[in-house]
Amino acid sequence: MVFIIHDLMSTNQNIQWFPGHMTKTKRMIEASLKLVDAVVEIKDARIPVSSTNPDIDSLVGHKPRLILLNKCDMADPAATAKWIDYYSKKGIRALAIDCRSGKGLGSVVPECRKLLKAYIEKKQARGIKNPSIRVMIVGIPNVGKSSFINKVVKQNRAKVEDRPGVTRGNQWFTLDRGFELLDTPGVLWPKFEDQLVGERLAFTGAVKDQILDTELLAVRLLDLLKEIKPQKFIERFSLDADSVGDTDSYELLELIGRKRGMLISGGEVNTERASAMLLDEFRDARLGRITLEFPPKDEV
Repeated sequence: MVFIIHDLMSTNQNIQWFPGHMTKTKRMIEASLKLVDAVVEIKDARIPVSSTNPDIDSLVGHKPRLILLNKCDMADPAATAKWIDYYSKKGIRALAIDCRSGKGLGSVVPECRKLLKAYIEKKQARGIKNPSIRVMIVGIPNVGKSSFINKVVKQNRAKVEDRPGVTRGNQWFTLDRGFELLDTPGVLWPKFEDQLVGERLAFTGAVKDQILDTELLAVRLLDLLKEIKPQKFIERFSLDADSVGDTDSYELLELIGRKRGMLISGGEVNTERASAMLLDEFRDARLGRITLEFPPKDEV
């Protein structure tokens, strides 16, 4: 089924998902691949499937690749371990990292060197003692590329904002002697073939809230949370764990808003305010470490 993103957007908005600058970005990635030896792809550990641009496989081709599952401190650690095992079985190295705390970042350069061991040995055999290594960073908007670079370069040279589309052009950064990173702007893809992909990108903030129906988005998030039933989510809103799964999601949103005192005249719940609060708390992991996507059971 083809996902019509307008299901989540205001009816008066006409959103073009693949604007000119994203087409330009795709061309920049294609042109820059010949300048690098490997690709580091950053994904959101909470939604490894939805935060993957399906064009990346065809763009990268046979270039050595390392996957970084960012925001791992917001994701279920057991689920992250399953994803790392899943990628390993596919012959792809993956690391769990968190760009805010710096967790796992010290392993990135050593892993890249392991990934390029054959390349390095070949260069050394030709008399190049410390061959230079160039690595491209790719990922969709708001997945944490700039935060990653800020941490590993240890200088606030890459602009970071909690909204998509901040990085506008290719930038080179030196990490270690002979080790350089090429940052590229985040790029989405022309269409979503699965409704859940668009929704989960919106849950995590990869889609601007200004173009979304936040109440509908909050209700859809509650649909998932009711299935997963994270303990911290249940405790935070003093919910009944036994009945939460049987409660209509909109009624649950009203209940949560009422518990937080988000009332308007007449005692009705301000569901718009409650929706914004719920989304903010999910994105800040105040509802617990929650993963929304899991690898296929038969491939773990």
